Amino acid sequence: MTNASDAGAKLADGGYAVRVAASIAEFSRDEWSRLSGAAKGQSGTPYNPFVSFDFLNILEESGCAVRKTGWQGHHLRLEASDGTFLGALPCYAKSHSQGEYVFDHGWADAFERAGGRYYPKLQCSVPFTPATGPRLLAVAETDATRARSALATALRSVAEGLGVSSAHVTFAPAEEVEVLDAAGFLRRTDQQFHFINEGFGCYDDFLATLASRKRKALKRERREALAAGISIEWLTGRDLTEAVWDDFFAFYMDTGGRKWGRPYLNRTFFSLIGERMADDVLLVMARRGGRYIAGAINFIGSDTLFGRNWGCIEDHPFLHFEVCYHQAIDFAIERKLKVVEAGAQGEHKLARGYRPVTTQSAHYIVHPGLRRAVAEYLERERQEVAEIGEYLEDHGPFRRG
Repeated sequence: MTNASDAGAKLADGGYAVRVAASIAEFSRDEWSRLSGAAKGQSGTPYNPFVSFDFLNILEESGCAVRKTGWQGHHLRLEASDGTFLGALPCYAKSHSQGEYVFDHGWADAFERAGGRYYPKLQCSVPFTPATGPRLLAVAETDATRARSALATALRSVAEGLGVSSAHVTFAPAEEVEVLDAAGFLRRTDQQFHFINEGFGCYDDFLATLASRKRKALKRERREALAAGISIEWLTGRDLTEAVWDDFFAFYMDTGGRKWGRPYLNRTFFSLIGERMADDVLLVMARRGGRYIAGAINFIGSDTLFGRNWGCIEDHPFLHFEVCYHQAIDFAIERKLKVVEAGAQGEHKLARGYRPVTTQSAHYIVHPGLRRAVAEYLERERQEVAEIGEYLEDHGPFRRG
């Protein structure tokens, strides 16, 4: 693979230059905070904590997203011809396809059986985070359309220059996928389940939108989840002590070890998040018998609550649904957030009032033969995703009419 910095420094298009940074720390905090969507208080794109300087830098500083774990930083930096900073794209050279939630293992297997080399590849995403958010990050006061187009073109050129098989931009907003599509990327869709806050004043207002049988089922489920003397606490800001993180990390490791085999995040990550992003974090913790027994971590954007990881050390009926889904709805309604994104997959969320939502990604495949095969596959897959989405929407828990 060609040296990243050499490949990046040679790129120039339309008066722009693109360089490749091996770490988020090569950007200044001030530079990154000027990117649309990456800092609080900006007009336009809502704040997304996962593309903030702190979150991406903590992933690297903690050792979670680094070369050793197969996530080598290859972040694109967009500059004007005079060196003025105009935009960035968080990107990693990957030696595997773990921690992405948009699955291309089949593509890799087919290409390598045919004699190709699929890895390394470029992955433009937030590691271990299946949440939609901006990827083609433009400085708020610049021409965002031109900057995003330049970043999309540069990503394709960097992939070709480095000699990798492909470049993937996952969980991108639809308007960015349009830009990537124009640059020769292939569009891919998938399904998630999100709660949409229609201006509800309380949880009962939300329940009123459901069919009678579904309302009764959810009320019973919430009662039974707490029947063993369990109470729920919301912890954020100063509440996030190291003792609390110790408890939550035990939950995370238990669930991660059983479900995935190897949890992606380490204890240092959570300490740094608590130190630098405490106001962006909501821990929903379940307590019984004087100790915490379960919890879920959420991140708070300007209009969205992003549900991430859950874990427990005691099993109780429906407690997972209460901590991860019902409490998230309660918090979103109280904070007047528009959306709850509850993570990847999970049709069981539909019965809890979460609606099917189409997520999108974009993929540039360098090899012409593999690109044709993937394009044909994605055309069929998009149709299937659309049909499933329509079916699920028609069979949701909401009242007719």
